[in-house]
Amino acid sequence: MKSPVFNRLSARHLFLGAAASCALAAGVAASALPARAQQQQPATSLPSSPALSQSHVDVARDVVILSGIARTFDGMLPTFADQVRQTYITRPEISADLNAVLEQLKPELEARKQDILTASARILANRINEQNLTEIRAFFQSTAGQQYVATQPLVLEDLFGAMNTWVGDVSAFIVSRAREEMRKKGHDI
Repeated sequence: MKSPVFNRLSARHLFLGAAASCALAAGVAASALPARAQQQQPATSLPSSPALSQSHVDVARDVVILSGIARTFDGMLPTFADQVRQTYITRPEISADLNAVLEQLKPELEARKQDILTASARILANRINEQNLTEIRAFFQSTAGQQYVATQPLVLEDLFGAMNTWVGDVSAFIVSRAREEMRKKGHDI
């Protein structure tokens, strides 16, 4: 049985934020790298038991944190707690104790966040070799990289607005053009 907390989370919002963050971070980092670093072939699937060195995973973890990807996880923890509060809103007599428990759980939740950071680092390390990750890390440590990460939330907000407009425009275009072409074939739709 699924947790009522998880049922209420906006999985779409969390996924889109993480995906966009990863895509933008990868795009900017790749464009900042020399051509030789961009030529690495992407893995078609992740190995079930990757043999990654600890230094490779550590560099990947740095990239996950420095690129802003980890911010997605930071935002999820308060959301989980808020969803628990919402689940029990009909029981005001327990709210003080519930708030105390949720506060008490923060260190354990932080440990759980470390699990997803490690998983993210391993996923990234499976896709990009250590040398390239070291170069990507250097970009994110640079002034330009830090500026990119700082403006990323604003860019994503603007991007989602532009995407909504684009989706509406493309949808209207395809319906109009399909009708036009179907009329030419003798069909009125």
